[in-house]
Amino acid sequence: MLEEIRCPADVRHLDTKQMRVLAREIRKFLVRTVSKTGGHLASNLGVVELTLALCKCFRFPEDDIVWDVGHQSYVYKLLTGRRSGFDRLREIDAMSGFPCRTESPYDAFGTGHASTGIAAANGIATAKKLSGDESMTMAVIGDGALTGGLALEGINNLSGSKNRLVIILNDNEMSIDENVGATSFALSRLRVARPYLRLKENISDRLEHVPRVGDEIMRGLRRAKNSVKQLLVPGMNMENLGLRYYGPIDGHDLKQLTAVFQRIRHINRPVMIHVKTVKGMGYRPAFEAPAKFHGIGPFHPETGKTDGKPADEATFTDAFADAVTDLAIRHEEVVGITAAMLSSTGLDRMQASVPDRVFDVGIAEEYAVTFAAGMATRGLRPVVAVYSTFLQRAYDQILHDVCLQNLPVIFAVDRAGIVGKDGATHQGLFDLSFLNAMPNMTVLCPVDGADLRAALNYAYTWGGPVAIRYPRGTVPSNLPPAPYRRGVSVMRATGRDGTLCAVGAAVHTALAVREELLAQGGPEIGVMDARFVKPLDTAMLDELRGPVFVLEEGILRGGYGESIRAYMAARRPEVPVETFGVEDQFVHHGTPEDLRARLGLDMVGIIRRIRQSPNIGAAGNARATTDASCEDTGERKVK
Repeated sequence: MLEEIRCPADVRHLDTKQMRVLAREIRKFLVRTVSKTGGHLASNLGVVELTLALCKCFRFPEDDIVWDVGHQSYVYKLLTGRRSGFDRLREIDAMSGFPCRTESPYDAFGTGHASTGIAAANGIATAKKLSGDESMTMAVIGDGALTGGLALEGINNLSGSKNRLVIILNDNEMSIDENVGATSFALSRLRVARPYLRLKENISDRLEHVPRVGDEIMRGLRRAKNSVKQLLVPGMNMENLGLRYYGPIDGHDLKQLTAVFQRIRHINRPVMIHVKTVKGMGYRPAFEAPAKFHGIGPFHPETGKTDGKPADEATFTDAFADAVTDLAIRHEEVVGITAAMLSSTGLDRMQASVPDRVFDVGIAEEYAVTFAAGMATRGLRPVVAVYSTFLQRAYDQILHDVCLQNLPVIFAVDRAGIVGKDGATHQGLFDLSFLNAMPNMTVLCPVDGADLRAALNYAYTWGGPVAIRYPRGTVPSNLPPAPYRRGVSVMRATGRDGTLCAVGAAVHTALAVREELLAQGGPEIGVMDARFVKPLDTAMLDELRGPVFVLEEGILRGGYGESIRAYMAARRPEVPVETFGVEDQFVHHGTPEDLRARLGLDMVGIIRRIRQSPNIGAAGNARATTDASCEDTGERKVK
């Protein structure tokens, strides 16, 4: 049946029995394809019936739908003519894992970060109203995303609105980890309020058949309704916020879903439909471990098991988790803060050791940063663990609440640099540039796991804000250790023909480039480990042998390379500076290897540019490698 579905119109003629068959086929298809490509599985298995019901009752793309976050849009992509794209899901130049306006006319709004859906959908609905367009607009938002301030601001702005807007609250009690906070608690109480809703319906049905007296009693009951409802449905009265509320309803009951959607098609005011779904529905491994299958690499569909990394192969996140836990055990003023990503950032390990000093604030990065700032004023040392892409959401709070007051808040910036298959909304390419512009901010970029631990210990001793930036992926072998001294870089290898200054884990790439150039006959390039992006090691820059090449995984504008170029132009204008990084563009999805190759940030691209550089000179390129004849190229001394 799935092969016959080419657009949502093909779903409209199906009856409930046929839709149930199609739902089973969709789940099998998702498990089979995502097991090969990796992707977001558990959340998509949970919205199969919901998406089918939407496609049956509404007319896409005439009606518009915004998928908040967007990782749960696979079923929608499947039903809107993109089935063939799943073979190369999230690969370079192939189909995105998130809604994308340039990919399909069915994608009304591009998403990737949480809590944007209500604001975007209301903007679309307002534009329609102004133009006389009477089509519907929908936002599908998870209960996790509803904890974000932007979502609550969106609801606040619906008061008094006459827009034809439907908010579908996809309530699965999770974002990545379990939800926290008052919003989550209030929703949990709404879930148990169904006896009230059934009682109201039963009383209404019976009183309608009592002449005269029944009408009078009903009017009295309506006057008392709000008081009764506040008693039995405490916490979140959406109708007081300007929304007509329906639910909660079973998000896997196709008959009930289609009945409700058909009922609200002609309502001319904002409506919220509270739908209860289960992550991983229909596939036992994902049902039992929804956090694991939130975003997963290739796996064995029969068992749900991944090949995984070897037991002794740690990631940068693992290294941070161990280091921050040890730091917290040694120093009772150290606290950890995360925005709904406890396990993803590694703070779950710290929580296991010091549970009273780890705080999950929900999807609320702005709150997390200002919360940390408040703690820092009272002598605590907060460590805010956050992905680079989500740190952007708290720019004003970092600048105004932390840096302006020079407060000792540590930012553990995970997933910095090229992340890969989640695409433009998740690449960690902007943090260096915006942190570099903030007075009082110190920016550290460790090269390996031991160096990350040393950076964290240094950050604890420093009396102001510090950001420690590290990438996704496996920790490379440790380089020779060096103590952290403020604003001091490390020369990892010297060279006669120039210097390659590298940031963080890119130092390993720089060292490999150096060795390959030597193996090819030169030039001989030194390698400087930046360590401190801010402040610059001006003493070392004053002594560097030029030309200077700068390698960083970040946007070039405002980055480390521009800082070095500006310094050299002022102090050593005779020394040319060339930068390797990301030009003024967004980087879309693909494997990190494919993306680095396209951007010229892999070994091949770096070597090509260095060899072609007019600043190297003929001597450097043509020199026979005398060091190679002495067989000491692998034993260069580290300054």
